[in-house]
Amino acid sequence: MSKPILITEELVKIFSQGTPLEVHALQGVNLEIEKGEIVAIMGPSGCGKTTLLNMIGGLDRPTSGKVWIGNEEITGYPDHEITKFRKENLSFIFQFFNLFDVLTAVENVALPLLLMGEPTKVAEEKSKVILREVGMGSRLYNRPNEMSGGQRQRVAIARSLITKPKIILADEPTGDLSSVISRGIMKLFRRLNEDLGQTFVLVTHSELIGSLCDRIIKMNDGLIIS
Repeated sequence: MSKPILITEELVKIFSQGTPLEVHALQGVNLEIEKGEIVAIMGPSGCGKTTLLNMIGGLDRPTSGKVWIGNEEITGYPDHEITKFRKENLSFIFQFFNLFDVLTAVENVALPLLLMGEPTKVAEEKSKVILREVGMGSRLYNRPNEMSGGQRQRVAIARSLITKPKIILADEPTGDLSSVISRGIMKLFRRLNEDLGQTFVLVTHSELIGSLCDRIIKMNDGLIIS
């Protein structure tokens, strides 16, 4: 069998808030996710879900333990290498979209490629293709304030796909959307998963979203409990 696309080994994260107060956000998390899975990480607020996602994505460093993405152990990388790895291999989707209000949909989606040195014309043509794939072909030149919440999230999803990442990490990607729109977003994730073999790791409070994933990982007090 091939190696899982994501592995964490005994992942620990301790936040120090002054002696002797310490918060043990992760207490030895072991996790394996296969390529092409859609996985939900669920649990009460403060259980360590977002901290785990940040460790996986290289946005923060663990106190101890390891994170493997594919064949690369990223926790030992210096800052400049982990930043480069993140740009080339991972993408993020957040609850509040993180789109630039002054940019059109095409410009927002093209931005990651521009930051990687892609010529503007090429990046924008690729952006248009991705936007059409997520059902936003009629909104290419609209700005975020001219779109609904669901449309803005589709633009954010298109932006997350533009670099062809190994894994998409999403933190409450439907948290501010209605159940109808949330189902539509998950249907889109499923289509991208089936067509492209895309791997998704979603942090969510929503039982609906969890039920639409391949697997639910439940956390509490910094540990995986099931």
